[in-house]
Amino acid sequence: MPLRPRYGDLLLIVLLLLPLVVALPRLGGLGGPPELWLTWVGRVTGILGLAMMLLAAAVSIRLPGTDRWFGGLARLWRLHHWLGFGAFILVMVHALALGLAAVPTSLEAAVATLFPPPAQGAIWLGWLAWLAMVIFLAPTFDFFGQPHYQRWKRLHLVSAAALLLGLWHAFLLAGETALWWLLGIAGLGAIVWRKLVSPRVSRHPYRVEAVEPLARGVVELVLRPEGDGIRYETGQFVYLTPLDERLAAGRGEEHPYTIASAPSDSRLRIGIKDLGDASHALQTVTPGSRVLIEGPYGEFFGRRFPERDMLWLGGGIGITPFVGGARGLASGASAEGHVHLFYLANGPDRAYYQEELERIAEAEAAFAFTQHYSRERGRLDEAFLREHCPDFTEREIYVCGPPAMNAYLQRLLAGQGIPASRIHSEVFDFL
Repeated sequence: MPLRPRYGDLLLIVLLLLPLVVALPRLGGLGGPPELWLTWVGRVTGILGLAMMLLAAAVSIRLPGTDRWFGGLARLWRLHHWLGFGAFILVMVHALALGLAAVPTSLEAAVATLFPPPAQGAIWLGWLAWLAMVIFLAPTFDFFGQPHYQRWKRLHLVSAAALLLGLWHAFLLAGETALWWLLGIAGLGAIVWRKLVSPRVSRHPYRVEAVEPLARGVVELVLRPEGDGIRYETGQFVYLTPLDERLAAGRGEEHPYTIASAPSDSRLRIGIKDLGDASHALQTVTPGSRVLIEGPYGEFFGRRFPERDMLWLGGGIGITPFVGGARGLASGASAEGHVHLFYLANGPDRAYYQEELERIAEAEAAFAFTQHYSRERGRLDEAFLREHCPDFTEREIYVCGPPAMNAYLQRLLAGQGIPASRIHSEVFDFL
């Protein structure tokens, strides 16, 4: 997907720089001896680091619809990740620069600057905030391996302690505190909403009406709303929390799943592949049991250019947004041009929705469907695309599937001269 700024990005930049702009008149300049500009660097990085910490928390609020300001929830989570990582680096530079600034005086002065007597509590609050950051960020570093999803989410509660300690540190040392109050309320308020309020007020109750097997290790849940249910668009996804007491794993845990039903469908349909403990348990969830749905999120088809026909490339459980799109066409939704779906699977036994998609293609002139089986033909290549969809390089292209498949298709399409602005992809590789 092309990297381009969104309205939400601009808002983050303004909020990030605002505390620095307010503080700059008191920070002096970069001129003078090294200890002066090192002090300036230390203060600037401290201000930016704390602002990044607070904004990383603020964007985790996950209000349905607001993720679209940032290009969808998957992109917003990446921004959240990089804001947190950037804050950690800046806080380290902050401490290092202030310590080095005192070195020309003496080594003892440098040590005392970083580790003063206990009476200077403001500095020690900063160190405690840094320690809390280490605790909740460490599991995300690659050398620890992939963190356990639910433990990682619970560990993020430590981030609230880091924010509180960091704000306390700033309140004691900063001249202006109004902006820190504003950012503090945004960051801590988001955590309170996400962890305490949202689970009680923003989740919609549904009942499991049916569990329809599609293939080995793949089912589609048919969910009936207990109230009005959610309103959604094709290609969006939700967080599903099962409450079935018979589940071997995942009860009460939320996980993201793409919606496979048409927006006009009175039932919510979600395809689930056995990819972990929670999704494995959902293969045998009890019909009639309750689930909670939060969302919708995402804007997979939100960057549609009506003047172009579309090419959809789906594989694995990544076929589900395209199934929802095809079902939408079958239910009377406007195609706004021609759609050609390529279903990439290992073989017919792993093409979960094949028969239904074939029926829709036969009935809808605006929808074409082509199967590609890697066991028979190897990887999808330019020749196969050209044979079945001669104008594929002129279309708006949407890709969804496993990360390795997405990466390969991105390279294949880019090699045909297709600009990145016309290639839209979605990969659920975030936590």
